[in-house]
Amino acid sequence: MASAVHPANLQTNFKGPLDTGALHKLPRLTPRKKPTKIENPLPVPEAPPLPSPPNTSELKFNEPTRRILSYHDHDLFLASSTYSLILSFVFSLSESAQDKKISSVTSSNCDPVIRQLLDILDEVEDLVHQNPPVAQGTSRFGNSAFRSFIDAVSSSTTAYHQNLGLTSESCITEVSTYFHHSFGNSLRIDYGSGHELNFIIWLLCLNRLSLLPPSSFSSVTLLVFPRYVRLLRKLQSTYYLEPAGSHGVWGLDDYHFLPFLFGASQLLHHPYIRPMAIHNEVILEEEGDEYLYLDMVRFTMASKTVKGLKWTQPMLDDISGAKNWGKVEQGMKRMFAKEVLGKLPVMQHFLFGSLVPAVAEMGGEKIGSVPPESEEMEGGEVVLDEHGTRHGHRDGGWGECCGIKIPSTVAASQEAKKEGRREELRRVPFD
Repeated sequence: MASAVHPANLQTNFKGPLDTGALHKLPRLTPRKKPTKIENPLPVPEAPPLPSPPNTSELKFNEPTRRILSYHDHDLFLASSTYSLILSFVFSLSESAQDKKISSVTSSNCDPVIRQLLDILDEVEDLVHQNPPVAQGTSRFGNSAFRSFIDAVSSSTTAYHQNLGLTSESCITEVSTYFHHSFGNSLRIDYGSGHELNFIIWLLCLNRLSLLPPSSFSSVTLLVFPRYVRLLRKLQSTYYLEPAGSHGVWGLDDYHFLPFLFGASQLLHHPYIRPMAIHNEVILEEEGDEYLYLDMVRFTMASKTVKGLKWTQPMLDDISGAKNWGKVEQGMKRMFAKEVLGKLPVMQHFLFGSLVPAVAEMGGEKIGSVPPESEEMEGGEVVLDEHGTRHGHRDGGWGECCGIKIPSTVAASQEAKKEGRREELRRVPFD
């Protein structure tokens, strides 16, 4: 039997005597460092003060045309005074709604021009009833009766603008072009944030003509714009307008963007409604009529066949985790500058006239045999590469501008209601 070995006789790699007690000591506890706060690399875009309206006697009105036909043209736009003008106007509208409910302004105590704009939108809705959808079975794609509706709007635009006090034929032609393009594309039967931008540019033109002074901005944002959104919902549900893009407006909504910017400004310092409240159906129901942001979420949830924001609007779901509405508003400003004005697939459709001028060095619709967008049956793509070749993609692969036909989720919801079906959670392409 082997004899026991005394610990002192063991060979070790340690210098000095063996401390047997150290083998049982716990490691020293050190506090974890707080994670470094990651700041958004994109600064909040700053816009200069909105400039005074121009001297219209020095302007030569003309029918607006597309001028962004290449990446170079787009870069010229992003560095132009027109880019700053659009930012200034949109951000001024947003700031005019800060901490205000929709009910804080009424048509009875606003400028007469606001009532005229509301009347125009009411008359446009009457044209929807005069041009009902044609039978197309259970198709979720756009209804061809929308083209008759757009023709009716086009026939009425001169009278609408004469009622606003415009007398010059060339001026009416320029301003009404934006109005006409703000309801969607009649050939593709689609609608997207580019068309929404046309409506804003129409309002900007009226501002440049001194019809909408800054004192009217809160009424524009909280009366006129919500009325426009309601009208577009009517068009979407009646004519099954398809989203103008392959994935909606970047996960926010299939059609709109600006209600989220204006709505975040409304809620900026709200005493109890936080961004996470968009998951509370009671708050959406009780406060949705007063706040554009909540109204958009409420409508989105009601119009989707698949339930759950994390499935249908994952970006909205992520944004709901923001600490406060200030973060949301800043993010929306960044997104408007980067994802609307900064996106070539959107801005290739933008129209320039005398009130919203192009940079002289930009291209034009006649360059490269590019027809007007009204004659484009597919996606209206006009992008030219460095060789003058039409419709290229800078980063390779499929771009956002390919005109892929996307079925309307509003149409899916409408068809389900007609058949008395209740859709459960399931995987559906594009929903």
